[in-house]
Amino acid sequence: MKRILFVDDELPILEGLRARLHKLHTKWSMMFVDSGAAAVERMQESPYDVIVSDMRMPGMDGARLLEIVSGRWPQTIRVVLSGYAELQQTIRLVPFAHQYLSKPCQPQQLENVIDRCLLLHDLLNQPGLRSLVGRIRALPTLPRIYTALQGIVKDDNVTLADVAKLVAADSALAARVLQIVNSSFFRLARRISNIEQAVSYLGFQSIRNLAMSVEIFSRWAGRKSAAPDLEKLQQHVHAVAAAANCIATKTPISDDTLLAGLLHDIGYWVLAQECPEELTRAMQLAGAEAIPMHVAETRIIGASHAEIGAYLLGIWGLPYPVVEAVAHHHQPERVTQTEFDVLAALVIGHSLAATDDASVFGAGVPPDPKVDARYVRAVKAPIDWEEATRRVAATTEAEEMDA
Repeated sequence: MKRILFVDDELPILEGLRARLHKLHTKWSMMFVDSGAAAVERMQESPYDVIVSDMRMPGMDGARLLEIVSGRWPQTIRVVLSGYAELQQTIRLVPFAHQYLSKPCQPQQLENVIDRCLLLHDLLNQPGLRSLVGRIRALPTLPRIYTALQGIVKDDNVTLADVAKLVAADSALAARVLQIVNSSFFRLARRISNIEQAVSYLGFQSIRNLAMSVEIFSRWAGRKSAAPDLEKLQQHVHAVAAAANCIATKTPISDDTLLAGLLHDIGYWVLAQECPEELTRAMQLAGAEAIPMHVAETRIIGASHAEIGAYLLGIWGLPYPVVEAVAHHHQPERVTQTEFDVLAALVIGHSLAATDDASVFGAGVPPDPKVDARYVRAVKAPIDWEEATRRVAATTEAEEMDA
């Protein structure tokens, strides 16, 4: 039975949580404490699978509590339950939380979030995946530019020029970022001629995410790989990212959606370099039996590229919604989705992007089953199926003209 620890200094709220969640007592073992110090004591006695904490508490506040938990018990899933007005500030100040919920929070919503966290945690700790990762000589490290950009953004005095200077220091990286910015990927109304303009026009988050993607894929540029066709795979990645991005545009999840789209197949780059023979066998199996690649990978390797990629992104500390979306983008039915989120945007974008798996992985490999208008309605997407199709088609047409 999974163990959940709830922390809130306001006893009425704590008791209300206890009463509303009582129906789950056969599913979870729950403990309720009224201070950060008490939570640490409980964790020292026996670590919990999940901790759900308020932010504003006397003495040790929620931020400090989750920082301690992150350092001492990194396997514990950390969820913030905070007042809506302070939620955005909390997201910025508490990077070591996995999920953020605003008060008041319905029991069903809280249950869904915790279930999804636990599912991803269990998925990334399955024996097959851990065994595979143990065979890999050295997992790639977090890209240098991304790390540096994360560092300077914490400075309240940082300027657009500072960000642009950091990206422009690597001329090849800057050139590739500008190439993508000026493609139909973003469908901008005017041409962007330098990195500072790009940062100003698209915002820091988008430039940071693009820089990260470019730096990651440049590591494998020119390397020989028996399979798959990495150049065509990268074209697929950009097509999916563009499709997901145009669906989530002007929503609060647009930045994370772009990042998830750009990195959703990063597991293939790891497999192509570290486990090429197993990947080739998976491709042969997929072609021979006409089964999707992720199914063949699990049978041959013990885990799919989606799970391997999510494991790597989790190690890097990327946002939880991005890691979850990458892990489940081939199998969204594994989680309960009741609202539009990064996973939903990526799944819809993946379905609508024009891709040919056979050209990437070999003859006979079928594409994934597609989601449809019912899925779009079920996840409360901000646009309907027909509009999503039109947007993606327009983006694809423009990309073909760019090429």
